[in-house]
Amino acid sequence: MHIYRFRLLSDINDEFVRDIELMANQSFLDFHNMISECVSLNGKELASFHVCDQKWNKMKEITLIDMLDGEDKEEETKPIEETFIMKDSLIRNFIEEPHQRLLYEYDLFNMNTFFIELLSVHKQKDDGPYPKCCFKKGDLTQEPVPQLIEEQDEEMTEQMLNDFNDLLDDTYDYKGDSDTGEIIPE
Repeated sequence: MHIYRFRLLSDINDEFVRDIELMANQSFLDFHNMISECVSLNGKELASFHVCDQKWNKMKEITLIDMLDGEDKEEETKPIEETFIMKDSLIRNFIEEPHQRLLYEYDLFNMNTFFIELLSVHKQKDDGPYPKCCFKKGDLTQEPVPQLIEEQDEEMTEQMLNDFNDLLDDTYDYKGDSDTGEIIPE
């Protein structure tokens, strides 16, 4: 059996990397469940994979659930992308290039987007369980930069003092030492 190794990157944090291996006959639902597990997502929100070309243009969509009921399918004109369902879509049927690109969009209301690229295809060497996360670095949240936090705190303090000054009818102006934050009357 062939094993596909994919790399996931996030648009939220440059330090985030996950490598996931799947067997060729596993479904995109298996892939979705493994991403949910190794990224610590709850896995219950709407999600879609998009098969992309080398410029990240979406060509086919693989959704978690069928979002069109029977009536809509008959009336609908041809969609821009072909649409498939994860549980019915095998990985091997969607890999068309040596470095196939996919987008994974999770939780349409609080969107997380992952850029996925096929790293390698190799023969299965062991009988271990698949899919599996074989490399993990970083997490989904981006660490705030300390300098940026200080700048935001200073701006917020200045804005609050200005607002307070407006409330007091310009009786006080914020002047003086920024270290002490002392308000000096005019």
